[in-house]
Amino acid sequence: MCGGRGTRLGGDTEKPLVAIHGRPMVDRVIDAVTDASQIGAVHAVVSPQTSGTRAHLVEGRPDVSIVDAPGDGYVSDLQYAIGTVDTPESIDTPESIDAPESIESALLTVAADLPLLDGETVDAVVEASRAADADSLTVCVPVERKRELGVSADTATELDGRAVVPAGINVVGGGPGTSDGNEGDAADDADGAGDDTDDSNVHLTGDVRLAVNVNYPSDAQIAERLLANDTHTDS
Repeated sequence: MCGGRGTRLGGDTEKPLVAIHGRPMVDRVIDAVTDASQIGAVHAVVSPQTSGTRAHLVEGRPDVSIVDAPGDGYVSDLQYAIGTVDTPESIDTPESIDAPESIESALLTVAADLPLLDGETVDAVVEASRAADADSLTVCVPVERKRELGVSADTATELDGRAVVPAGINVVGGGPGTSDGNEGDAADDADGAGDDTDDSNVHLTGDVRLAVNVNYPSDAQIAERLLANDTHTDS
């Protein structure tokens, strides 16, 4: 998901294109997803707010298909994308890859503001979803873990008496319009959860690779430091 305006981050660069340790966040996230062993086709969901991101992906990422969402907010664009993926003829698919097949069971959704993400972590989320045996899975990080790392913890919600924040990576069911309802701030990015988090469908983790969302300049600085020190693989 790379259609958010990223107003909290500031600057003139579209949020997905903000470089962390020399590489745009959207490329880091796509690399993580494509490196995972349990992921099939990869789709980049852009919007009118991220036309530069779209151009960047069309030119430099022949390994992904483009979904042009209307830009009505994260949840609305996610629902649009799920319906679009279920009708693959409507996707802008590069000639270098096969056209995607209709979805059969579930989708992994990932926000483009997780620059520490890697393939191993993506696979772990997929395994957690299978273990939960649920139609959807929301990955959350305890607020205290976010504060320990010094990163922002906006839009926290309560889970079993504990404050948590969605990580921006989820598994959602496979039908058009399906959503777990917990995917984010419809006006901006993908780190909100709403107040109806069902603890039976939540994977709680303190893994730093899922705990660092870049929403503010201070978050970007912390992500830069972690990647520079190569400590992002420590959970």
